[in-house]
Amino acid sequence: METGGPSGDAAVAWQRAATARERAARAEVLAAQQEALAQQDPSSVHAKIAANHRRSANCHRSSAELQEAYARRLTALRQPHEPLPLFMGVVADACGTNSAALTLIGSDHSQLAVAASDEGARAAQDLEFVLGEGPSTDAAARRSRVSAVGTAIERRWPCYGPAVAALGVGEVIAVPLETADGCLGSLAVFDPRPGTATAAVFADVTEALVRTVLLGPDADPELYGDTDHRDTVHQAAGMLSVQEHCAVGDALSMLKARAYAEGVPVDEMARRIVHREYRLA
Repeated sequence: METGGPSGDAAVAWQRAATARERAARAEVLAAQQEALAQQDPSSVHAKIAANHRRSANCHRSSAELQEAYARRLTALRQPHEPLPLFMGVVADACGTNSAALTLIGSDHSQLAVAASDEGARAAQDLEFVLGEGPSTDAAARRSRVSAVGTAIERRWPCYGPAVAALGVGEVIAVPLETADGCLGSLAVFDPRPGTATAAVFADVTEALVRTVLLGPDADPELYGDTDHRDTVHQAAGMLSVQEHCAVGDALSMLKARAYAEGVPVDEMARRIVHREYRLA
């Protein structure tokens, strides 16, 4: 990944934004050409092709807006010791909230990686990881939008619901990150500002994330280093499997259960195990 501190990352973000703007402009030219042909022959496929180009243009434009917003945050840093802004922070802003999380999943729908805009979103995703239920899981499995407000959160997810409500979350919305061949994961937002997290906003943001940020020709699936692949958790599960003479999957379940029972974030529990500060037995 191109880097070099805030100024280096800002330069990368500005360049990615410029490239996305150029691609959006080209798609709009192609769309206009197809629309002109469609006017001459309404029965042809030109209208459909034009719609696809318009959709592509919107996607690249949304990607450019995310990159520009991130570049502005990096450029605004004044002190070298200031923490770097998270890319997911601009994604959250685009969705009308301060709290959003992106989860990538495997073929068995287990979490492979997570990136969050803030501690609240990260804690909510950790609950899903530990408990195996929640909006991100459902959105990816069903490949459809999931939302719940207030007590409906607790009714829908008997384990996750009360736990995430205890974090102060009053509303959750999750949408799948779909591709032509399947689903990469999901994007979840928590407590969006009223009227902001519309279906159109989600469509623009998720398409930009999937087609340009995660999978495009200039993709950065690490989201400027924000993505956590839970390496420590998997390392701890491997160590536990040796200690307990069990399969790694069983060891991971043990780790999750103990972390939840003791009210410790699963990453922290894993860190203690890896550093031999804690044994399950």
